[in-house]
Amino acid sequence: MSGRSDSEPLPDAHTEDASREARRARWTAAGAGAVLAPAGAAAALLRLTGPVPVLVPVAYACGAAVCALAAVLGFRGRTRRALWLLIAGLMVMALGDQFD
Repeated sequence: MSGRSDSEPLPDAHTEDASREARRARWTAAGAGAVLAPAGAAAALLRLTGPVPVLVPVAYACGAAVCALAAVLGFRGRTRRALWLLIAGLMVMALGDQFD
């Protein structure tokens, strides 16, 4: 017996840091999706009232829907998928901007 029997195990700092990083990633993904989804929806509504091709507001609306899905996934802890969906949603909105 080389150790004391009354000693308590030290808290693992690595698991606390990892859980803090995971929580931060969840909030980042959910927050970015929650901001980008209404922004894309508002852009779709603004473009819908103007003289632009139909593809432009559809692209903004689809990008907003993808960003809203990313917010839901980010809230549920699927941060990697959520961040990739945020990138895809922004690319779809940017594509709609190119057709404008």
